[in-house]
Amino acid sequence: MDNIEQLYKEWQALQPLKEEYQRRLEEKFMLEFNYNSNHIEGNTLTYGQTELLLKFGEVTDNAKMKDLEDMKAHNLCLKIIKEEAKDRERPLTESFIRNLHHTMLREDYSETKNGKTYTVHAGIYKTRPNSVKTITGEVFEYASLEETPYLMSDLIAWYNKEEQNNRLSVIELASLFHYRYIRIHPFEDGNGRISRLIVNYILTKHHYPMIVVKTEDKQNYLSALHQCDVNVGSLPFDGANATIDQITPLVEYLSKCMESSLRLSIRAAKGENIEEDDDWRKALKIKYRNNINRPEFTEDKKEEILNTEFASLLQKIHSELSEFYSLFSSVNWYPAIPKYKKNDKNIVYSSINISKEISDYLKMFSIYIHIEFNQFIYRYFLCIEGDVPHNHYFYEKELFYNESLTEKDIKNIINSIGKELQIFLETYTN
Repeated sequence: MDNIEQLYKEWQALQPLKEEYQRRLEEKFMLEFNYNSNHIEGNTLTYGQTELLLKFGEVTDNAKMKDLEDMKAHNLCLKIIKEEAKDRERPLTESFIRNLHHTMLREDYSETKNGKTYTVHAGIYKTRPNSVKTITGEVFEYASLEETPYLMSDLIAWYNKEEQNNRLSVIELASLFHYRYIRIHPFEDGNGRISRLIVNYILTKHHYPMIVVKTEDKQNYLSALHQCDVNVGSLPFDGANATIDQITPLVEYLSKCMESSLRLSIRAAKGENIEEDDDWRKALKIKYRNNINRPEFTEDKKEEILNTEFASLLQKIHSELSEFYSLFSSVNWYPAIPKYKKNDKNIVYSSINISKEISDYLKMFSIYIHIEFNQFIYRYFLCIEGDVPHNHYFYEKELFYNESLTEKDIKNIINSIGKELQIFLETYTN
């Protein structure tokens, strides 16, 4: 605690920060908190995807839509608590927490577990019992449906009174709220994220920098909570009324987080570098996000792509274009659908060979559908050769080996070929 008090005084002495330093600090925290708090709960977005989403609104490859929406909603919650914390006189309310939860979940949704489907409610206290397996494998029960409303009411009343009494340090107050809230576990989903948001609401309201529980430190965080559970006991009522002495492990853990946050904030206030030791990793993930952890070429993967995706593509091209075959003198596939020809080890193709008699002359051209295999990507490219205004490539698409053509990709390929047929006909038909 002495370290925190000393660092806090130094932090306060540096106020107000230059606008540029304040912006850098807020941006750093926004990314770190949103990424880590969501990642602890299973969100799959990488740090790079999180930065692109929150800074630029970009939706990146292979990101689950729910994870994207969760991250955006969580960032909105962060903005809400910062705004709410500006009013030092406004008490904390249940409605604020419920509204925050509704913002984070956005809407009710259905979830299936163990063959049963149930509704997860947004902004409404739980409607079914919830429990969790601890790090020791035990089943841990939280407050019952009947207990939850009055325990939450008591929690809010206790917090507002304790905040006014000023008997606890700010980090003790935030820690004790966090633990009591978690032992109630009032919602069906999102309790961990809400608890960490409220911790930062409390810190911000009292002019402390916000803290981040790092995803790589998750086990130490959970261990601290577990040690508190051992001290308090398993009854939800006891957990919801835990004392500050019983939750010393959590106070100590969050105090370390606060020390780190204060040191970072002080460096920012002085205009010093606020990058962390592992920021090189985050920078590489951001800049080269599309090339990290991509699977490599294998013969098995090649055969899978050819026998399923490529063969299916050829069938669809044939099916979509066959109604226009009668506009030509002849249309032949080489090899016959849905087969393909191997040019060499890495290039495979199929071609549509077309002829049309124009004023006693036979005009001929071919459309080649190639697929090329490289170490980390495979590439589709289409070209046209023969009696056409000029031979050229007219479509290209690169994919990683954990990707496949989408319906939109297939439509684009078919439409590209169709346009080449149209150009040929309009070139040679009066």
